Amino acid sequence: MLGADTFRGQDKPSPPSAGPLGHVHSVSGSQVSIGLGGRRGAAGMTVGKFVKIQSGKALIVGVIAEISMPASSHEASPAGRTQDFQGVARVDLMGEIDGPGGAVRFRRGVTTYPTIGDAAEPLTHDEMRSIFDGSGARSIKVGQLQQDSTIDVRVDINEMLSKHFAILGTTGVGKSSAVVVILQQLLQARPDLRVLLLDVHNEYGRCFGERAYVANPGNLRLPFWLFNFEEIIDVFFAGRPAGDEEIEILSEVIPLAKVAYTQYRSTAERLALKKLDPKSIGYTVDTPVPYRLQDMLMMIDERMGKLENRSSRMIYHKLITRIESVSNDARYAFLFENANVGGDTMAESISQLFRLPADGKPVTIMQLAGFPAEVVDPVVSVLCRLAFDFGLWSDGAAPLLIVCEEAHRYASVDRAVGFGPTRRAISRIAKEGRKCGVFLALATQRPAELDPTIISQCSTLFAMRMSNDRDQGLLRAAVSDAAANLFGFVPSLGTREALAFGVGVALPTRLTFAELPRQLIPRCEAFADEQALPTASRDRSFIAAVLERWRGSMARSTNADDGSRDPKPAIRPDAIPLQPGPAPEASRFSLLKKPLASQPDPFSAVRNPGSPTR
Repeated sequence: MLGADTFRGQDKPSPPSAGPLGHVHSVSGSQVSIGLGGRRGAAGMTVGKFVKIQSGKALIVGVIAEISMPASSHEASPAGRTQDFQGVARVDLMGEIDGPGGAVRFRRGVTTYPTIGDAAEPLTHDEMRSIFDGSGARSIKVGQLQQDSTIDVRVDINEMLSKHFAILGTTGVGKSSAVVVILQQLLQARPDLRVLLLDVHNEYGRCFGERAYVANPGNLRLPFWLFNFEEIIDVFFAGRPAGDEEIEILSEVIPLAKVAYTQYRSTAERLALKKLDPKSIGYTVDTPVPYRLQDMLMMIDERMGKLENRSSRMIYHKLITRIESVSNDARYAFLFENANVGGDTMAESISQLFRLPADGKPVTIMQLAGFPAEVVDPVVSVLCRLAFDFGLWSDGAAPLLIVCEEAHRYASVDRAVGFGPTRRAISRIAKEGRKCGVFLALATQRPAELDPTIISQCSTLFAMRMSNDRDQGLLRAAVSDAAANLFGFVPSLGTREALAFGVGVALPTRLTFAELPRQLIPRCEAFADEQALPTASRDRSFIAAVLERWRGSMARSTNADDGSRDPKPAIRPDAIPLQPGPAPEASRFSLLKKPLASQPDPFSAVRNPGSPTR
C-alpha cells in the first residue's frame, strides 16, 4: 500500500528505494540493455515506463522500449557473483536530469553514457512531475500522463506554434476533441492569437461558445475578385479542366476589367481618361483589385462580335454561358452576389475572416460542409493564400493559427488528386509561415496520404490510435526522436490517448487528453439528431419538407429582405463607386445565328449542325 509521502514533494529527486531494478549489461549508441533483477525484479515494469540510470554524477533518463526473457537467466553481476535475471529491458536514452539534491531540471540529449554495471531505477513521482508538468507562461496543459493521472502534461507554446504541429488518428479516437482542448488552452495563454479553423464536417460550431464566429455560405461574403487566376478558373469550370482558348481569353480580359474598374471613380474622370493599357497600369490576372463581372462579360462579347469563324464564336459563346451559369447559381451567392455592383470590400473580408479586431471572437470556424463541393478547394486555397500574404505584408503583427481538418484532402501525396493551388498555399505556410506569424495545425486520419513535405514541417506530433501500417511507417520516418520505437503503442492506444513527440514536449510520452464537457464535444451538425426525428415522423410530409429545402438552396431568393440570409457586410462609404454598366443588348448572341448565303433557312445551321456549309 502506498504511503502518504508517495505523492508529496521531496528534497531529493530520488527517494530511498528497496534496491535497483537491475544493472546495465550492454550499451549501444542511444540504447542500453538492463538485466532486471534484485528485490524488485521486473515486477510492474513494462514497455513505456521511464527509468533513470546513475552513471557517475549524471542521472540519465530513458524509456523502456522492449522487455524479453533472456536465453539464460543466470548472468554475472559486476562483483562477479552469479545473479538471477527475471528479464532484459531494452531502454531508449532520452536525456539527463541535473540538480541532484536540489531543483530537478531535465534536458534533452545524453552527454554521458552509462557503463556496464550501472544501476537502473524507475523515475520517482516528483521527477516525472518536474519533467512533464513544468509550470510557466510559455506552457499549456493538454492532458495527464498515462502512467500517472495525477501528473499534468504541458506543452511549450512557442515551440509548438512556431514550428507547427499535427494531430493524427483514425476516426472515433477523440482527434477532434483533442483539437478543441489544445485550442482552448492556446486562446487562454495567447490572447493575441487568432484562429481560422477549416471545419470540413461542421462539427466545431458549438465548441467555443461566444468566442467563435461561425462562417458559412449564409453569412460569408467572399468577393470573386479576391481569387487569383487559377482559383477563379476552377470556380468557373467547377473543377474540370478549362480549354486553352478559354484560358487565353480570360487571361486577356480580366486585367482589362480591372483597368475599367479604375476608370469608374467618377463620371467626369471616366470621360477624361483615355483607354488604359493593363500593362501600363501594372495589373495582372492575380492582382487583388475589384472588377465587375458584367464588364468582363461585355469585353468577351465585344471580342466575339469581331470574329468571322463560327467555331471561334462558339468558344466565346460557351464561355459566356458558363460564367453566367455559375454566377447565377444561388449556391455561389457568397461569391457573386454583388458581382455587378462593385466596391472595394477587401478590408472588410480580411477583418471578418481573420477577426481583426476580434470583438471577443478570436476564432473563425469556416463550415465547409455547406459550400458546393466543386468550390471547396479554391475557397480553402484563397483563405490560406490571403492569410499568408496578410501576415507577410503586416510583418506578422497579427499572429494567426490555421487549423486544417482532414488535411489529406487538400495536400495529398498524389499530385493528381486535389487542387494544386491549395496544396501550394498550405505548403507555403508550412515552410515559411513562421516568419510572418502564420502557423499551421494539421488534423488527419490518413497521414500516409498527406504530402510528406508538409507533415515534415510539423515539429510536434500527437499520434493517436492508427492501425494502418503505411500511416505508422510514415510517422516513424517523420519522428527524429530516439523513442520512435514507441510507435508500437499506436494500434493499441485508448480513446483520447496519444503519443506526443517533438520539440513541444519535454519527452516523448504517452498522455491522455483532458476530457471536454459534453456540451463542448465536437459533433457533426450536417446530420439531424436521431432522437429529434423519430421514425414515425419520417413520412411523405417529411420528405416533401426536405425536397423543398433542397430545391430552395439552388434557387436565388427574389426578396432580398426575407431574412433568409444573414445581413451582408456593408460596403464602406469611402469605397470606390462603380457606375452602372451598359445594359446587355437583346440580340447579344445574334452573331451566332448569322445566316449563311447558301442556307435558305437562317436557323437550319443551328438545328442541323452537321449539315454542309460553305
